[in-house]
Amino acid sequence: MPVLLIMASLLQPFSTTWQHLNDTLLTEYVFNTTLLVFGVGIGSLGLGVSSAWLSALCEFPGRRLLSWALLLPMAMPAYIIAYTYSGILDSFGILQITIRSFFGWDYGDYYFPQIRSLGGAICMLSLVLYPYVYLLARVAFAGQSLTTLESSRNLGRGPWNSFLFVSLPLARPAIVAGLSLAMMETLADYGTVSYFGVNTFTTGIFRTWHGLGELLTAAQLCAFLLLFVFALMLVERESRNKLRYYQNFAHKNKSIRLKKWHAVGAVTLLSFPIIMGFILPATQLAVWAINYWRNTQKAEFFDLLMNSIILAGVASVLCLIFALFLSYIKRRFGGQRELVQTEIVKLGYAVPGTVVAVGVMLPAGWLDQKVNELSVLWIDDSLGLLFSGTLGILLFAYLARFLSISLQAIESGMSTIKPKLDESALSLGASPSHLITRIHLPLLRPSLFTALLLVFVEVLKELPITLILRPFNFNTLAIRTYELASEEQLMDAALPALSIVAIGLVPVLLITRIIIQDKN
Repeated sequence: MPVLLIMASLLQPFSTTWQHLNDTLLTEYVFNTTLLVFGVGIGSLGLGVSSAWLSALCEFPGRRLLSWALLLPMAMPAYIIAYTYSGILDSFGILQITIRSFFGWDYGDYYFPQIRSLGGAICMLSLVLYPYVYLLARVAFAGQSLTTLESSRNLGRGPWNSFLFVSLPLARPAIVAGLSLAMMETLADYGTVSYFGVNTFTTGIFRTWHGLGELLTAAQLCAFLLLFVFALMLVERESRNKLRYYQNFAHKNKSIRLKKWHAVGAVTLLSFPIIMGFILPATQLAVWAINYWRNTQKAEFFDLLMNSIILAGVASVLCLIFALFLSYIKRRFGGQRELVQTEIVKLGYAVPGTVVAVGVMLPAGWLDQKVNELSVLWIDDSLGLLFSGTLGILLFAYLARFLSISLQAIESGMSTIKPKLDESALSLGASPSHLITRIHLPLLRPSLFTALLLVFVEVLKELPITLILRPFNFNTLAIRTYELASEEQLMDAALPALSIVAIGLVPVLLITRIIIQDKN
């Protein structure tokens, strides 16, 4: 529904506000968004592919630890790492103050790259999104057979040429899939680009709605943003449809043993994204958080924590219930209609949070208007906002955006349950409800836990949906972090930000345990 309503907004007449945006800022939105997406794509590709190849096909000291640690930046939301690095690298940050103090310089006596820029946003997003590429590419590299690589070496290709012309092409589907995920996350980002003052579609949508009060124009901007998303989805799908990649798994792959300086170089290269994407910002947040904890009241923090946990808990349970229903219907009947329903639901995660929020607010605002018109007519009094600005509409938006995560986790678990179990239970007189509660749910316990956990963390760190649709005077950890950082109170923002990062580590550790299994 949100997607259809957003696309339908293009059929409405364009207002004078749209004409103003077209004359002034629209070109900048398109240019910056395009540069941001391709810049993050290149950064994620470089960090992810190199890390995946070294950790999967090479042997050197510390490889096991580094293979696990390379996923840690996934726990660091992009807007949080942006705030942290601003506090370190900005003109009045720790690093520049130290430089001026040491050399006796004043501000302007030396050149220092501007962190709050398009280039800075590209760096921040690349540091936290490269694990999407790394995760899928590493699995692809680790599965490549010894036969293929040995044939390349026997035909005169060295290790570098074998990587470029054999390993890399074979891993292309996985790399493109991870890259498309990183690019779609970039399109959905609001906190980083907003804090750095970079004009993109997400910042333009928010300003058009809240600054100018033009919901229809904001919806039309959302429609153009969706075109970027659909283009990325089409590219990813076409890259898988046109080409086929088959591998021979008859022989176990051997690692390339790196010695001396090659091993040092590999450790250095793999340590760089870990230090810059997690260890350094997490350490700085911890230092700020300790100072904040000593010098402030704790009641506000615990209120934010409880609001966040309750909201994320309810949203994750709702997503789980609907995902169970849809996956069971698909398994029980398995027709074309059920397949289409579940595939449509899976598209929700590809839609940026800002777009979902606007798409949900359109019908909610319309319903509020009609209900109040009727209430004034019937009881001569307005009932106020019954849908807009309530927790109900916020939970509905979470459901539209994150149901896909629960559905995919449960479908993955369902696929491991043999259909004969269902047939045996039904032939013995079990009802459909008994089939679910006594057979499916016990067997799906790991998948249910994974689905709950992943949605919980995603809701916890979600910024644009919560920022736009939350009720008045209702704050979460993510919102408070954004507000404090926007007011340059970085030390005060550290504790809620660090809490989000700490909770986000849980699914990262879970994913690491499930997927990154080193069998060498």
